[in-house]
Order: sequence, then C-alpha cells, then structure tokens
Amino acid sequence: MSYNRRSKNITEGVARAPNRSMYYGMGYQEEDFSKPMIGVANGHSTITPCNSGLQRLADAAVAGLKAAGANPQIFGTPTISDGMAMGTEGMKYSLVSREVISDCVETCVGGQWMDGVIVIGGCDKNMPGGMMGMLRANVPALYIYGGTILPGKYKGQDLNIVSVFEAVGQFSAGKMTEEDFCEIERRAIPGSGSCGGMYTANTMSSSFEALGMSLPYSSTMANVEDEVLDNVKHAAAVLVEAVKKDLKPRDIVTKQAIENAVAVIMATGGSTNAVLHYLAIAHAAGVEWTIDDFERMRKKIPVLCDLKPSGKYLAIDLHRAGGIPAVMKELLKAGLLHGDCMTITGKTVAENLADVPDLRADQDVIRPVAQPIYAEGHLAILKGNLSPEGCVAKITGLKNPVITGPARVFDDEQSALAAIMAGQIKAGDVMVLRYLGPKGGPGMPEMLAPTGALIGQGLGESVGLITDGRFSGGTWGMVVGHVAPEAAVGGTIALVQEGDSITIDAHRLVLQLNVGDDEIARRRAAWKAPAPRYTRGVLAKFSHTASSASSGAVLDKFD
Repeated sequence: MSYNRRSKNITEGVARAPNRSMYYGMGYQEEDFSKPMIGVANGHSTITPCNSGLQRLADAAVAGLKAAGANPQIFGTPTISDGMAMGTEGMKYSLVSREVISDCVETCVGGQWMDGVIVIGGCDKNMPGGMMGMLRANVPALYIYGGTILPGKYKGQDLNIVSVFEAVGQFSAGKMTEEDFCEIERRAIPGSGSCGGMYTANTMSSSFEALGMSLPYSSTMANVEDEVLDNVKHAAAVLVEAVKKDLKPRDIVTKQAIENAVAVIMATGGSTNAVLHYLAIAHAAGVEWTIDDFERMRKKIPVLCDLKPSGKYLAIDLHRAGGIPAVMKELLKAGLLHGDCMTITGKTVAENLADVPDLRADQDVIRPVAQPIYAEGHLAILKGNLSPEGCVAKITGLKNPVITGPARVFDDEQSALAAIMAGQIKAGDVMVLRYLGPKGGPGMPEMLAPTGALIGQGLGESVGLITDGRFSGGTWGMVVGHVAPEAAVGGTIALVQEGDSITIDAHRLVLQLNVGDDEIARRRAAWKAPAPRYTRGVLAKFSHTASSASSGAVLDKFD
C-alpha cells in the first residue's frame, strides 16, 4: 500500500516523468516511490550552543526513518540566539525568526508534497515556529527537541546563562570581583544544549510533550547524553505509523490539548513567552483561545516544580526526578488534565501515563498537588487603563507582587540599562520601557539585560518594570511584559510621563496609570505616532503586519 501523497497527486505518463526524474538524480529507486516522503526540518547551526548539537539528531532521524520504511527529505530552518542577541539590535530579529521558521516548514512541506515532517530544534523560537508550521501544513508531524544543556560549575555552584546576566549587575554594584565575574562568564555554558532552567526553550519543549506532539520524557533530556538519540530513532518510527494512520497535528492540538499544555506550563513555572507563543499556536491550529484563557487556567493549576529562574533546580534535575510524565501524572490524578486527548503515539494522554510511577520520595524537584510551591499558577494576566487588552506578569519568587511608584520612562532598552548601571534607578521606582512591541520594536525584543542587572543589584523585588516588549524565560522580579495596546499604536503606555504614579498589583490583576481620565485624553489627543524604525526588509514587513501581543503577534490575522 502506498502512503505517498505525491504519487497520488501526480498524473501518469509524461507529467509524472520530470518529477520522478529529479528523484532518480538523488539516488532513488523505483520502489522508493511507494514509500512515504518524510521531511526532516533540521535546525542545526553553529550560531548558538542550543543548536550546535542538532546534526547528530538529524542524522539519527534520517536513519530511523529509513529503518521504518520511509524516505527522509532534509531541509533547513534558521535560528537566532536570544542569548547572544540580547541587548543588541539583533534581538529584534528573534520573534521575527519564529515566523520565518514556521514559513520554512509550511513552504517545504507544502511545496514538496511531503507525507509527514519531523521538526528538530533547540533555541527558543525553533519550538513555536516549528509547531506553527506543522499545524499549517497539517500532515502527520512530530517535534523533536534538541535537549537541554548541562550546568556549568564554579565554586560549587551550578551556572547557566542567566548567571552571567545577573553577574553583570553584581559586578557593576561592586558585589562581585572581576575574577569571579570572568570565571562565571567562561564557565556558564559548558557545551551544547538549550538554556538550562525552565526558560523559554525548556518551557516550550515541556509543553509540546503535554500537548501530545512530542514523545513522553523527551522534553527534558540533555543534548549531550545518548538517550536523546534513542528518542529520535523511536520518534521516527512513531511518525511513520502516524502517517499510516493519517494522524495529523490538528487532530491532536485541540482546545483540551492546549489546556493540558498550559497546565504543565503553570505547574513547572514556565516562561512568560509561552503566553505569546500559545496564542500564535492556537491561531495556527484554528483553536479558539484568548489571553483570558491563561488567567482561567492559572487559577486552577498549582506550581509544583522548584525550577529556575525563581527556584533552585534546572531542567536536567527535573528529568532525573521523573520528567514531564511525573508532573503530568500528578496533575492527572488531581483531575487537572484531559486524559482522553490523543497524542502522536496513537495513545491518549491517560494511556501514555498509565505506567508512570508516582512521585519519588527521594526528590524535591516536583511537589505533590497537595503540597505545591504555590497554590495557583504564576503567569498572571493583568488589565487596567495601562493595558486594556492584557499583559503578562510572572509572580513566582516574589514576596509581595504589588508596587506603586513613580514612572521612570525610557523609549529604548539601551538607555534604561545605562540608567540601571549608573545607579539612577532606586527602590520604589517603576521603569517604563516602551516602543518595544511587535510593531514598535519592531519584533518585541526581550529585556533580560535590564532585568538581570536589577536582580544583580538587589533591586529585583523593589523596582517595577513594565514594557510592551518581552522578557526572557530567565527573567523574574517585579516585571510586566506584553503590555497591549503597545506604544507604537498609541496605547496608554505611550502617554506615561516621567514621575507619573503607576500601580502594579498582581493580587488584583491590575496595571494602572494613576492619572485622571481627562489628562489621559488630553495626552492622547496630542500624541503622534513615530516614524517606523525600518522601511525595508524583514523587520519592516513584521512591523507592518504583526498583530497585537494580546493575539500572539502573528502575521496572518486578517479578520
């Protein structure tokens, strides 16, 4: 029996001959045309440690597909390293790369009539970009995560990329010697793999496992350890079976499946970026999902995992404690997961978890539902006159997520960072970083450099920071991102003046500019949109077409 879409859609005779001839030129034999053609979207690059270890995974996928009776077709996807681009103009390309990656997957799968696709990625935007492309193409598909990094070591302490950003603040505040600063910089990244805490890459990989689009246990493996290769070979065989069954991404990624993914994001203390990306993933899947759904989920899902950036442990520690299946089993027992959702394995969530053991007593990475770290989730959706469409606050690790203080206003990241480093920001201030949204940035850059510097100077809980840009998954503190509408389209954040009183109150879910309505109206009437920062190329295209952060900053929202 043939599962090849191309052979079913090409007419016999002369019209088919040129098509087949191209494949003969690549060494295909007659019998190959009855086999499924499976794309392997390979995110390997030497741009970043997150992706520098992916080629051996792609090679394993090719071998696994051939062994399962399929023809692998390899194509590339780009990546931008957020860690390397952070604080520079290059950071504006990060979210843009999510769209480029999704376009690559959709274009190659659709243009070459592939029967299925495996997407292999490591860095932050590889995950949502790959998933969006898989959902658009909607042929049987599976995501393979490249794996987390192992921790660096210095003076008996585990290190990761955020250690470096926080060390900048400590060194500038005179709290760290130059020798220690340089050693942390050298040792924080010991090899290949994605940033080690429950930052954006590990958040998205973990959620994909919960979504049903990756294999159980696969989302927290270390890139340099051999089990990741065994997972890839198994995944290849699973995907070929999915092709035979015609099990497609949109059969798996339902509203209930997204609720499972968001439940795991909340339980693991995941990144604020997951809010933006799941709005985009739901859009690609044709699933009705809004920013208010995150708040609905937050109220019923406890934080179970003690993971960085606000906790103690790294993703590899979570893996060794039982991984995402252990977290999901705990949630399922408490009635907080949809066990009947289908997964790429051909089994339901409940069937996949049936043999997962209960939490081990010799670990404290994962807490039982009855003894959570926090009774409710950590990604709070705030609204108010500063963000009527909603914004995202990450409230784990804070003793009191409430502040009212004077606005310190900055129209770019660099001047804000300079003010922090110069000691001009004091406890009680509320920093406003604006014109950094999807259209204004453009590209919604992350603010890890300023937030890391605040943490390093000991101001993480006493200084508020709001922005229409994004935060790294490694950020924690009194921070609020994705403020919408953004400044570039005349959102209220554009009207804030130096010294205005601002309230951030995560208890009441409020972000408020404490200025009278008449005064706000007067300022709005006087406001003029700035000229676009880019008028040609990919950043200009993104700026022109991106939707609001409150709907995922997608480029194809035309209704």
